[in-house]
Parts: sequence; C-alpha cells; structure tokens
Amino acid sequence: MSPLDPALYFDHSATTPPRPEVIEAMGLAMQESWGNPSSLHGWGERAAMAMERARQQLAELLNCEPETLLFTSGGTESNNLALFGVAQRYSTPQHLIISSVEHASVENAARRLQAQGWEVTRLPVNSAGQVDPQTLIQALQPNTVLVSIVHGQNEVGSLQPIAELGRLCRQAGVLFHTDAVQTVGRIPLDLAQLPVDLLSLSGHKLYGPQGVGALYVRPGVELQPLLRGGGQERRLRAGTQGIPAIVGLGVAAALAAQELEQETARLRQLQRQLAQLLASVPGLRLTGPSDLEQRLPHHLSYCTAVIPGHVLVREMSRQGIAISAGSACSSGQRIPSRILLAMGYSEAEALGSIRLSLGKATTQAAVEQVARSLQALLRSAAGSLEGQATQPLPSAPAAELAAGLR
Repeated sequence: MSPLDPALYFDHSATTPPRPEVIEAMGLAMQESWGNPSSLHGWGERAAMAMERARQQLAELLNCEPETLLFTSGGTESNNLALFGVAQRYSTPQHLIISSVEHASVENAARRLQAQGWEVTRLPVNSAGQVDPQTLIQALQPNTVLVSIVHGQNEVGSLQPIAELGRLCRQAGVLFHTDAVQTVGRIPLDLAQLPVDLLSLSGHKLYGPQGVGALYVRPGVELQPLLRGGGQERRLRAGTQGIPAIVGLGVAAALAAQELEQETARLRQLQRQLAQLLASVPGLRLTGPSDLEQRLPHHLSYCTAVIPGHVLVREMSRQGIAISAGSACSSGQRIPSRILLAMGYSEAEALGSIRLSLGKATTQAAVEQVARSLQALLRSAAGSLEGQATQPLPSAPAAELAAGLR
C-alpha cells in the first residue's frame, strides 16, 4: 500500500490522528501505570494518580472542577448516559426535546425513549441547520425534564446558540445537555460560565485515542447509571477505567488548551481560503451557515446533484485525498442525509452531500490541491451527463463517474 500524505486527510470530523505526545504518554502509562486504580497498593495508587492527572488536564481545558467529569468510552456512551441517565430517574414517561439535526447517538436514544412512552419534540432548524431559541420556548411543557441540542453539527458544521438555549432551560428549571464532541478542543468552552448541565466529548476528535470520552455533570445533577457493577466514576460508570486511553485524552486536552487560540485562527484562515476556491465550482452548493463564523472552524460541507457524495468520496480517495459523504448506506441502498432533509434540501441534493474537515496537518498547498481535484471531478461528471466530449481524468474516468448516478 502506498504511503498516505497526512496533509490530504480532510476528514478530521470523523476522527483525528493521535498526536505523538499522546502516543508516547499512552505507551508510558502501559509500562508504569497498568495497575487497577481502585486498588489500595502502590500499583493502584500510581494508576489512580495518572487518571486524576488526566481528569485535571481535561477540567482545565473546559474550566470546570475535575470531579464533574466522568470518563466513558466516547461520545456515544456519554450521550446515552446523559439521556437515559436522566430518563431512568422517572417512573413514568416525561417530555424530552432535541433538535432535528442531532447525532445518531442522541436521535436513536430519543427514539428508544419514545418507544417507551416518552414524548419527544424535535425542534426544526433553518436552512443553515440552526435552532431558533424561540422554538425552544414554544416547545417547553410542564413535564419537560431534559433538552439535548448538539453544539457543533458534525455533518454541516452549524454552531448552535447553546448559551441562549441553556439560559432558557435554566429559567424553566429544565436540564440542558449538549453534544460537544465536535467543539471541545476546537473552540473555547467555559463551563464555569455556560448554562450547561451535561456535556459530552470524545477523545479521538481532539487528537487523542479512540475509545475514550467524558461526560460533564454539573454538581447537583442526578443520573442513573447505564452500567451496573462497581463504584467507579462516582458510581455512574462501572468498570475498571482504561488508564492508557484516559492518559492520552488528558495529554490531548492539555495540548489543545495550549494551542487553541492559535490553531483555531489558522484553521479559520484555511477554511476561508478553501471556501473561496470552491465558491465558483459549478454544481457545488455550500450547506450549513454561509457566515463561516457560525460554523465549526475546521469544517466545510457541500451538496451537488451532479454526482452522489459516496462516488466523490471514492474518486477523491483514488487520488490520495480523504473526504466524507453525508448520506448513509443501508442494505446496499443509498439513504439521503436526514440532516440535509431536515434543513429543506431535496433528496437528490441530500444524496450528493460531502464534508471536508481540516486539521493540524492541513496546509495551504493541500487546500489548493483538494479544490483542484474536486473541480476537475465535478466538471468531468457534468460533462458526461450533458453528453459533451470531456477529457477523462486518469483516476476517475468520466463514464465511471456518470455510472455512479444510476
């Protein structure tokens, strides 16, 4: 297999490569901190100290108390613990509010609660994928016990007004949870100021390891555990903690805190440059906020009716470039992006959605190369559909691109 150029990896919203410092710290933890942190002897104490150091590092990134952070296996578990942890406190079904553009781990958890008799309201979004706080006010009911709104939408990059949404929930005496998997480590978050009761994050989105995450639980908020077992993580997440992964998350958080301002500014500049290069590409339509300040700093998303998103992903991959598609696949059938459908896009456009997400290895030269490749592929596909004689690219024959539309 030929080597892959890290600069051409434009899928950082899916996962990020663990940083060398993270890998080194995890290796050292495997050698020196392999004890059970619940054990009372020296080996256990060493593991416990490593774990609590990581908790402190993560707390410093979020400006919260370390004891408010529970380690989990990642964003999906954190989201499930937030929703089911609140829901299981009630003996009878209550009312839950989410947005229509939540990650599958929130949407599917809400569906499960709905099947159990819970009333679930899905707030609509505008064409930029954002919730109007007024719709939240109108949706609140006397039996509303939890509102869960994603902070940074993973597919179209929309940033939600969580400060305002959280304030409204606090005024109503309703718990507020946000899925911040895409924003922690990418934009500043101050939990000492934000009116957030529960917040989910994942290590592999901020250059830490996969398989580890955390849930912030504001003091005074009560949850029921998902897992039954020992008393780890304040009796809310049973199971022996994975110390190497937790250590890696802590180091990633510490590095993110040090570099956040500078790296966010750098990504914003590259984001603007890529958006400008793609603005004139025929058939490519920006999805999510057109005001880039209202979207994730590393993120751009588009749709096109010229070619399905998964075909674009495949053809870009043949050129050594990684992007992602928004549509899903089930039993061999392409399923339009439910996020874009909720935003008012047609099924054809929702099938042609792509996402480009930048990261630490992204360079100006890589941005220019990706823009050229996308433009060439789209022109080739459009030319084939129109029956024009178009010179095919060596890695993406026009006939094969057009076949992807059938």
